[in-house]
Amino acid sequence: MHPHVEVIVVVNGSTDGSLDIARKSGAKVILYDHPLGHDVGRSLGAREAQGNILLFIDADMIIPAAKLRVFVDAVANGVDVALNDYSGPVKKTVVHGVILAKHALNALLGRSDLEGASMTAIPHAMSRRALSVIGASALSVPPLAHTMAIREGLSVKRVIHVNVGKLNPMRTKRERKNSLEPIIVGDHLEAIHWWLRNTDSRGGYEDEVRQRWMVR
Repeated sequence: MHPHVEVIVVVNGSTDGSLDIARKSGAKVILYDHPLGHDVGRSLGAREAQGNILLFIDADMIIPAAKLRVFVDAVANGVDVALNDYSGPVKKTVVHGVILAKHALNALLGRSDLEGASMTAIPHAMSRRALSVIGASALSVPPLAHTMAIREGLSVKRVIHVNVGKLNPMRTKRERKNSLEPIIVGDHLEAIHWWLRNTDSRGGYEDEVRQRWMVR
């Protein structure tokens, strides 16, 4: 492992040998015997991180180092949150609820240019500044962290496409039996709630000259 690279592995309830592999590789391991819930590991890892650039990946997905470096380079060159340019399949009769939620949230935030790119998908990278502004706790709810980053004026950009939808067939099978869709859509609703509390009842959108008092 490179001396200037810090690898943090959050092992929570894993039974596939990840712990031994991480330790033998020289990674710093944060170990919990039981599952902590969806995306909680992001917050725990971020709290322990010492570097100026944080790269988030998933141990179940093998991604070429050359592609991961693009995320790191983007942050090194001034981007605060470097997103995976992955919007999911949209040219379908029935589009997955999570994909719809990501597009809808970006539209609400005034960032339709991001399409369906979001901190929900890995890999992505962020600056130390972004972590300080957002806070590690919010990373457990990626759409909330995404919303906070945009609200606070951080530089949020798509940098390279990594088709994570095809990288983990085992997760695809699990999704058919025990879908995470309700949880992730709920995360987006939490993000929208935060946005409304920190803007106004219309999310920052104008009401023009509508005289509502006339019909009260």
